[in-house]
Amino acid sequence: MDSSSLLTVLNELYSQYKSLQEGTVANYIPELAKVNPELFSICIVTVDGQIYKVGDYEHFFTIQSISKVFAYGLALEDHGRDYILTRVGVEPTGDAFNAIILDEQSKRPYNPMVNAGAIATTSLIKGSDPTERLNRMLEMFKRYIGRDMLVDISIFTSERSTGHRNRAMAHLMLNFGMIDRNIEEALDLYFQQCAVMVNCQDLAVMAATLANRGMNPITKVQAVDKPHIKDILSVMYTCGMYNFAGEWAYKIGIPAKSGICGGIIAVVPNKMGIGVFSPPLDARGNSVRGVKVCEELSQRLGLHLFDCLGQEAKFGIGD
Repeated sequence: MDSSSLLTVLNELYSQYKSLQEGTVANYIPELAKVNPELFSICIVTVDGQIYKVGDYEHFFTIQSISKVFAYGLALEDHGRDYILTRVGVEPTGDAFNAIILDEQSKRPYNPMVNAGAIATTSLIKGSDPTERLNRMLEMFKRYIGRDMLVDISIFTSERSTGHRNRAMAHLMLNFGMIDRNIEEALDLYFQQCAVMVNCQDLAVMAATLANRGMNPITKVQAVDKPHIKDILSVMYTCGMYNFAGEWAYKIGIPAKSGICGGIIAVVPNKMGIGVFSPPLDARGNSVRGVKVCEELSQRLGLHLFDCLGQEAKFGIGD
């Protein structure tokens, strides 16, 4: 598919779903409830650095749970796969993202994409003190996006003051030895990573970086070591969409991660990254417009990982 055709598809999808009024903006974090539900943007970035975008792609919002993907990559770099597996599993749960539940046998959180697993993962980020750990986190995001990163202090403060459920998870994991650092320090870093400011184009660049074996296709900076990409994408594929992960894999078929901000990233390995932003969420916490856009893109472009004939037709794979 050529550039003009791809941009035409994005414009068609934007027009098709702009008027969709389903879903509800997240309100359990007070500051997030203030977002405009009409905001909507779609962006694709290819592994050779081409950018296609439509809608409110320059509007900034907090990355929220999409950050879990990239914090997991940093933890893998800090400790390696074997050690991380002693603290956080890789099994999908079938439960909500904020369920207070651990594996009965291992006492680990099930995977790094649910809140419990993400808190445990973030607690493993190396640094001599909270400032160094935060700076390392922000520097990691900078490699993926290509600019200095900021934390929205109002969102961070709002999450910190209302995050009692996350505190309950942290105390439970402390009890079983899955967290061994000061709980409030670990939670502060987790809340800060969720409050990092991004826009839809940033999401697509981050996804394209994962599609490009860890190298940012715009800046050519290696954001994460290549050997960790398969682990990151595997967990995204099986766990990134929470208790919608199975249906997502069945219908859409590419690694993805959602956040209560209304963002979704999706990765087509060796091809492109997709970012969609639309705040109204379904009952599972996924962007309503975002899911529909990704399903349409998967069908129209033959993106499903097991749709081999479709990929050959759309992208010339195997030529």
